[in-house]
Amino acid sequence: MSRVVRGLSAIAIGIGTISTVASASAQTASETVFVMTNSAIKNQVIAFARNPDGSFYERNRYDTGGRGIGGTTDPLQSQGALTLSQDHSLLFAANAGSGTLSEFRVNHSDLSLVDKVPTGGGEPLAVTQSGNSVYVLNSAGTASVVGFNLGLGGLLLPMQGGPNYLSANNTGGSSLSVSPNGKFLAVTERIPNNIDTFAINSNGTLGPIVINSSAAPGVFAAFFAPNGTLIVSAVGVSLTAIDSTISSYAVLSNGTISAISVALPTDGAANCWDVVTPNGKFAFASNSVTSTIAGFAISNSGVLTQIADTPIIASNPPGSINLNIAVSGDGKYFFTQNTGTGTVSVFSINNDGTLTSQGEIDGLPPNAGFVGLAAL
Repeated sequence: MSRVVRGLSAIAIGIGTISTVASASAQTASETVFVMTNSAIKNQVIAFARNPDGSFYERNRYDTGGRGIGGTTDPLQSQGALTLSQDHSLLFAANAGSGTLSEFRVNHSDLSLVDKVPTGGGEPLAVTQSGNSVYVLNSAGTASVVGFNLGLGGLLLPMQGGPNYLSANNTGGSSLSVSPNGKFLAVTERIPNNIDTFAINSNGTLGPIVINSSAAPGVFAAFFAPNGTLIVSAVGVSLTAIDSTISSYAVLSNGTISAISVALPTDGAANCWDVVTPNGKFAFASNSVTSTIAGFAISNSGVLTQIADTPIIASNPPGSINLNIAVSGDGKYFFTQNTGTGTVSVFSINNDGTLTSQGEIDGLPPNAGFVGLAAL
């Protein structure tokens, strides 16, 4: 039976009408949220489709053909384990337990498995795509980035010239992102507090690593804004201290980075994830331990400023432990994956960048190691 998900404006629906509502809305839903289970037995992607009233229901579950690593809370410690292609036609899922990458074709809320390939390294935990190139971050052992070309029918073909190694083994690689102009790949390494860059050649292969030190302690995730500014989240000196920050950088032509806004407080603990709205105006940061969301405006020059009087623009119920975050492709909705409560929170994005709660998608098991969130 389809699971109907509660929203603030949702009305009660009798059991006999659930399948009818679900079937009708599947053809017209403007938003779909994908969640990855990261199960060590059988990794799956769960698709939640939006009803006309704003609530969400579980549309289906899709096997990746690989395995996750299980766990309880944030076992991958990464951003981007589940990633949509730039045009939202493909969805990539990293199977950390089996060392493989799965690729799905996206048709609204429906997925079809296109390919599954070995990633050439241990514990793949983040993936990104740009044009005809797909890059995967392998974190365990000889940490590396491996590239693939999208071939005929979307098949993943190993790229020549790899793998490209990080600064050392087991450095806690946690995210990767391609610049909008397709010239640089940025990778974060938690343990040495590095923000690495690789120049991207015309054929998609990567140049030598350029190692940059983060200007703020506890670097975790980096994500490029549409104007080329690199937005970086940092957890601070302790996961429990209220000292998380967000910074912005420019990537120079030689791959070095130049700080623009340095270590702005997010007024929370364990800010490990960040995301930028499609129009490039706003950046959101996820304070997981304090279950809050911080918001910042991004200027044309990459300067970050608070959206409101305080960095905090939204809160989840205490104990939610919001991990990964995502913005819908139309820029209207913001989502948080809450491992502590087994929910996904839904917020509408206002014109000034503030957030308004629209309820929660519930029914997921809490503290079950779910990692990965993407939204159409």
